[in-house]
Amino acid sequence: MAKKPEAKPPAKKFDDQAKKTGGVLEILYNRKLRHDYAIIDSWEAGLVLMGSEVKSLRAGDVQWGDAHARPSPDEELWLYGLHIGEYRQAGVWGHQPQQPRKLLMHRKEINKIIAKLATKGLTMVPERLLFRGGKAKVAICLCQGKTHGDKRQDLIKRAQGRDNEREMAQRMKRGS
Repeated sequence: MAKKPEAKPPAKKFDDQAKKTGGVLEILYNRKLRHDYAIIDSWEAGLVLMGSEVKSLRAGDVQWGDAHARPSPDEELWLYGLHIGEYRQAGVWGHQPQQPRKLLMHRKEINKIIAKLATKGLTMVPERLLFRGGKAKVAICLCQGKTHGDKRQDLIKRAQGRDNEREMAQRMKRGS
């Protein structure tokens, strides 16, 4: 008697996207970061999360708000201002949406970051929130705020670059 193959449950959309990108799935990207800040350096750090927070991340219920990272007095890095929505099925065992979350990094990296943050005018802002190999990660950047003039010059450079690209495309069409 032939054995029937077991039916597999339908694959989730989330899992399909992760497979296409080699196990990396971007949850959230900070579009305003490059407009408001000049990036000096960046790192990828793990996040300490509860189960209900991971489920909310997978559902995409997350917002940056005024998210930033800063060291605590005992030389650990914490992420503040990241809003992860409540997971309704967790009930009373869920998490607080706005709580600080510990960042997981090597001690040498943390010491470098703390030394660089001692410089006046620097801050740490998250750039991307992602799943890599099933683990939640955040890409944090050491940044310096841009002035109004810096932002204006960036816009001018971008517009000039677009004009140059447009002109090159037209020349290629004409064949000259």
